[in-house]
Amino acid sequence: MPVKIPDALPATRILTEENIFVMTEKRSASQDIRALKIAILNLMPTKEKTETQLLRLIGNTPLQVEITLLRTGTYSSQNTDEGYLRMFYRTLEDVQDEYFDGLIITGAPVEKLDFTDVLYWDELKRVMDWADGHAFSTLYICWAAQAGLYYHYGIDKHPLSQKLFGVFDCQLTDRRDKLLRGFDDTFTVPMSRHTQVDEEALRNCPELVILATSPETGMALARSADGRRVFATGHSEYDRDTLAREYFRDVSKGLPIQVPHNYFPGDDPERSPNLRWHSHANLLFANWLNYFVYQETPFELTQLAEPKREEQKP
Repeated sequence: MPVKIPDALPATRILTEENIFVMTEKRSASQDIRALKIAILNLMPTKEKTETQLLRLIGNTPLQVEITLLRTGTYSSQNTDEGYLRMFYRTLEDVQDEYFDGLIITGAPVEKLDFTDVLYWDELKRVMDWADGHAFSTLYICWAAQAGLYYHYGIDKHPLSQKLFGVFDCQLTDRRDKLLRGFDDTFTVPMSRHTQVDEEALRNCPELVILATSPETGMALARSADGRRVFATGHSEYDRDTLAREYFRDVSKGLPIQVPHNYFPGDDPERSPNLRWHSHANLLFANWLNYFVYQETPFELTQLAEPKREEQKP
């Protein structure tokens, strides 16, 4: 089934050329189907590329999905044209009275900052609070996963001695979990971050279930006990060349950067990297959409109730 996106969004043409089933707004208006409503808060600087990466995975499921793209209202992106953002994106204020089956919050290149020093931290806290009552399940990716774990559970991050950069093997800790159905015992996922969540605090939190980990990456995948929050510390949505573009960007700027781990064949940057993580990326998104959104969300989204928030948030 298709993913419903705006007719003029550049991703529409790209995904159609890749034979990904997309449906324009005009065509979807003729169908009497209750599509899943998924919002994406896109915090990445390369918004068009991130849109396409996420929509490619969402569109490869048997569910019809209607997408709403969100951006921060208190901080303006320096890498995306403002006209593009006004055309395709909305803010929390625009949707605060609406309800969604699911929400995806992307990573952001701000992990070296303390959470409270991020310019849009207060707005992100409002989004995370809003999501608990207006989106049935939220998928937090990379830095957003760290931010969500910190805000909801008080689990902090710490700096790494060297950037975690490359494609890493991760092992399942409980293959019976619905989010992991179809997964192999070991799967690969791209990582690109300077910080790590406090693993001991994570393991000691009874409200969380760790689903995948490795000695190199630490926790790779976890969720809340009720499945309403899913945390992925990697970038399974990345394209074949995403890490390469990041590597060559830093090389051209004279910045210290190691060759991405287990990425270029023979660690030779002149060779095209192998795409080895998209099968599990598709499984992750399909399982989340099916088992934690479609199978659980109420048909009438207004039935989502605001939860009581008695704990003190950072």
